[in-house]
Amino acid sequence: MENKKMKTLSMVSLIISVLPLVTLIPVFLKISLPEGVSTAWSGVNIVCVVAGLILSIVCVKSDESRSPVNIASTIISVFWCLLVVGMVALALILTFIK
Repeated sequence: MENKKMKTLSMVSLIISVLPLVTLIPVFLKISLPEGVSTAWSGVNIVCVVAGLILSIVCVKSDESRSPVNIASTIISVFWCLLVVGMVALALILTFIK
């Protein structure tokens, strides 16, 4: 029973980790979004990044539940977190330079 829960949690964490890539769909289709939708979408992306990282860490923490799906999800989530932290740091630097 516990193994099935961890497999489900692994798949959920992988899906949540890949979800921020949906942001690229309007870019490829050359669709510009209104400002409010763009802001909401960025908020959802940040929530997905944090949730994906937390779920990935929970899945990878125990040796029994460690699998390639969990490791891939963790790597993707760490990449997104580093990207978000870099964007926030760049925004802060550019704000204080002006």
